[in-house]
Amino acid sequence: MGQTQELTVHHLRLVIAVAKKLLLAFAALFGAVLFVRMLLLPGLQAIFHPDDSVTSLVRRTGTIVSAVLAYWAYVRIVEDRNASELRPATLAVMLGGASGGLLIAISMLLVLALGAYEITAYHGLQHGLLGIGGLIVIAATLEEIAYRCILFRILETVWGTVPALCLQSVIFAFGHLENIEGRASMQELVTMIVSVTLTGALWTLVFVLSRNLWAAAANHAAWNFTIILSGLPLSGIEDWRRMAPMVGEYRGPVWLTGGLFGPESSIVTIVMLAVTVAAMLYWAKRRNRLIGGAAWRVDTLKPLQPEAGHA
Repeated sequence: MGQTQELTVHHLRLVIAVAKKLLLAFAALFGAVLFVRMLLLPGLQAIFHPDDSVTSLVRRTGTIVSAVLAYWAYVRIVEDRNASELRPATLAVMLGGASGGLLIAISMLLVLALGAYEITAYHGLQHGLLGIGGLIVIAATLEEIAYRCILFRILETVWGTVPALCLQSVIFAFGHLENIEGRASMQELVTMIVSVTLTGALWTLVFVLSRNLWAAAANHAAWNFTIILSGLPLSGIEDWRRMAPMVGEYRGPVWLTGGLFGPESSIVTIVMLAVTVAAMLYWAKRRNRLIGGAAWRVDTLKPLQPEAGHA
């Protein structure tokens, strides 16, 4: 009975330690972003009176720079290590971006070939499309810091790669419910949860294989921007469709088109994601990139790394 109580106390202390790390990391991230948007930017506007284009540039640049610096500071101060996941990795970023865009493009082309999508008009490159691309890169990077670098990685140090991947991916999916909540049918809600859970797992495995923020962010951003270019809804968001170079319309059933959430919830994308995630998980295991759970000791709660020689 004494050993059971001792183990329970250790488990509780470990959970508390993890919760503290998560709170500190997220506080640093959101605090830095709020500082730029609520204090720094209004101050610069009051002093220099920049025009809208300059204000937008400062807001976007300040947001991404402050988020990365806040995460770097958290890692250095709280975890007492070098933030190796922030290192430049040109080849990994190129591969990440190309594979992200290609994967969703193949899915959409297959659905188009099945007659469930139809391209009804071509507008060419629209004014503001580059700005949307910038927003997508910033949003993707912020999500990768929050979900992969903070939530997944900290959970991984305790429970290991696979349990942390599963939990983080489900949380990631439920975080996107608001995009279609109140407008979607039960079928659309269920398929959306499944598809975004798999997408979250995909980007987590890109991070696991590369251990690099920029590679995961590139895959994420390229995936999203490819959908924007098609003229179809991105994760249930309709606002940007009018700026797409082409107009895409549905001509098939919801289970094939993806419905309100867009092509990410198509059964074709879901199957493709499931196969890709399984293949990447197998590859990660073969390359010894999967990490087991940490020992149940608070004093050994340090970021774990893959076996030496396989990093």
